Amino acid sequence: MTPEETIKTAIEYETKIRDLYIEAVGEISDPVGKRIFQALGDDEQYHLDYLTERLSEWKMTGKLSAEKLESTIPSKEIIGREVAKLKATMSEEDRGLEQQMLSKALKMEIETSDFYRKMVGETSGQEQEMFAQFLEIEDAHINAVQAELDYIMKTGYWFDFKEFDMEQL
Repeated sequence: MTPEETIKTAIEYETKIRDLYIEAVGEISDPVGKRIFQALGDDEQYHLDYLTERLSEWKMTGKLSAEKLESTIPSKEIIGREVAKLKATMSEEDRGLEQQMLSKALKMEIETSDFYRKMVGETSGQEQEMFAQFLEIEDAHINAVQAELDYIMKTGYWFDFKEFDMEQL
């Protein structure tokens, strides 16, 4: 794949996941759930803006810079506090809808992360550096979405730590 093709493919992945988060914001009535999906959607929009700039740069100069890519997603601790609020305020209907949206998001985040992992292995130089930054951020998105999903589904795990053992209950 040429750098232009890889960036355009990345834009497709980021657009799909951003659109899912925007859809979730519109469908979830719980304000905490809305904030979580909005934060994820905003982060994906930032990625789209970044990729669009890199694509323009490539088309104009034939070169690619891997400017620092930041994430607006808060730390695991902050996400944990926000998700914990969901239990007290979320209706069963919202919980089911949020679970459905999170399951879709997790699948899409994994696909996106897999794409970036592949690009890190197949590219070099600035292109590889750019995709490595995306891979790190998308892996963090997977962790955040999985943590929220685990909490809502009450699997007994929170950020990969076992909270309780069903056999001990």
